[in-house]
Amino acid sequence: MVSVCGVVVATIALVCALSVYNGFNDLVSSLFSNFDPELKIMPRKGKVFDPTSEEIRKVRELPGIVCFSEVLQDNALVRYRDRQGVATLKGVDEQYEKLAQIDSILIDGKFLLNDEVANYANMGIGLAFSLGINAGFVSPLEIYAPKREEKVNMANPASSFNLEYAYIGAVFRTDQQVYDDSYMIVPLSLARSLFNYDKEVTAVELKVKDSGDIAPVKKEIQRILGDQYIVQDRFEQQEASFKMMQVEKWMTFLILTFILAIALFNVVGSLSMLMIEKQEDVSTLRNMGADDSLIRRIFLFEGWMISGFGALIGVLIGVGLCLLQQEFGFIKLGEAAGAFIIEAYPVRVVPVDIITVFVTVLTIGFLAAWYPVRYLAKKLKIEN
Repeated sequence: MVSVCGVVVATIALVCALSVYNGFNDLVSSLFSNFDPELKIMPRKGKVFDPTSEEIRKVRELPGIVCFSEVLQDNALVRYRDRQGVATLKGVDEQYEKLAQIDSILIDGKFLLNDEVANYANMGIGLAFSLGINAGFVSPLEIYAPKREEKVNMANPASSFNLEYAYIGAVFRTDQQVYDDSYMIVPLSLARSLFNYDKEVTAVELKVKDSGDIAPVKKEIQRILGDQYIVQDRFEQQEASFKMMQVEKWMTFLILTFILAIALFNVVGSLSMLMIEKQEDVSTLRNMGADDSLIRRIFLFEGWMISGFGALIGVLIGVGLCLLQQEFGFIKLGEAAGAFIIEAYPVRVVPVDIITVFVTVLTIGFLAAWYPVRYLAKKLKIEN
């Protein structure tokens, strides 16, 4: 009974840990999806490319594409009164609002790019805080960028920079530091003027008709564009973040598997004690005609039963706990309301993970049962 309980507890821990990592993976993915496009086209070499080329025109006309937005992105110096900082300036066209879920991340103001008299900048909450600015402020931002392909004039350094002005349209919050602390969305025309480009872009961002089946569209776009361009989905745009989460997930799995292996030492002890207690029964079986192979299989089966029942019960309880957490969220992240993006630990049960846990427990359980039967049986003279 003690051996079974040890296997059950270790199995529950494995199932719950992997499911929680899956939940956090979904959470991070949803946060990035508010800002990142479903597909993004970038040049393989160089910084910019011509969006009016024949290849890009063919992509624009694909039936699976419902939104096509041109983007010009680079770093710029942003100044408001006596405060300044470096921002990642993202120039977008009018299609961008249809492509990104921008309204869902706004916390102040209204998303605007331009009107009849002025350009507008929409910035992350961290950048707005560092500049001491908010939506509706009447004074414009000053945006500086060095003139492309020009040397700095030491006699008059200011003449080596382009200057544009923009009023604050909105402040957004993605809960991703890389965006909240440095990104600022401005009209594409302003970005081109600031960075000295006529029609070039750094990327084209796309929204597809069927968000659940992006892979075929991506493959077709890559076929049209060839090796000169890179086509990335949301996972590839944030590949480092998602890979790190996968590494953390499976490192946790390995650590818990090691704990499981320690718990299964109880199986070794239980089988050893059982073999000592049943020596007379073994002699009786041998006298009745049972050979050593049958006797070994009996004890192996006993060990497998411990591991198998423990794994099955642990998986059922673990999945049940995860489903309850998913439905009711009874395990909270913290006591303070609003301190985290979500209130309770996110979970998602993945069948492949459950199968992996079950097979792992059975495999280690087999090894734990095989050792005492194979080696300790000799000392107890079960084998000839």
